[in-house]
Amino acid sequence: MTIELEVQYAIDEASLPDEPQLQLWVKTALHGLLDEGELCIRITDAAESQSLNHQYRGKDKPTNVLSFPFEVPEGVPVTILGDLVICAEVVAREANEQNKDLHHHWTHMVVHGCLHLLGYDHINDDEAEIMEQLERDILARLEIADPYLEQ
Repeated sequence: MTIELEVQYAIDEASLPDEPQLQLWVKTALHGLLDEGELCIRITDAAESQSLNHQYRGKDKPTNVLSFPFEVPEGVPVTILGDLVICAEVVAREANEQNKDLHHHWTHMVVHGCLHLLGYDHINDDEAEIMEQLERDILARLEIADPYLEQ
């Protein structure tokens, strides 16, 4: 399995996951679903997240993770999955509000975003059930409890 990961830190905080952690989470998320690929994770502040969320989703507020799948032109042999933009402030706030371990919530957001890059979604109940079960299975391999259980 060859997964190439580029990490961009748009902010500087001590509590952010480092590149080896992100690499482990991405590889675990994609294991068994994809043999090779390239993606970028950008860790950003609330202002950038809000701007992108407003521009691409019409929602004028920051969000935890935005996924931008790369649309490969037909016949072009590339393995680019796309980009994830993760807002550190929102992830930290959610972890606190939901009484979750910050490291575990970061892991969940990376796994969640990777699944979006592969085309999984949670718009309707059937899709959500499939995606959430995949998340549970992947997180269990990392010894992280079900993120959808009420705390």
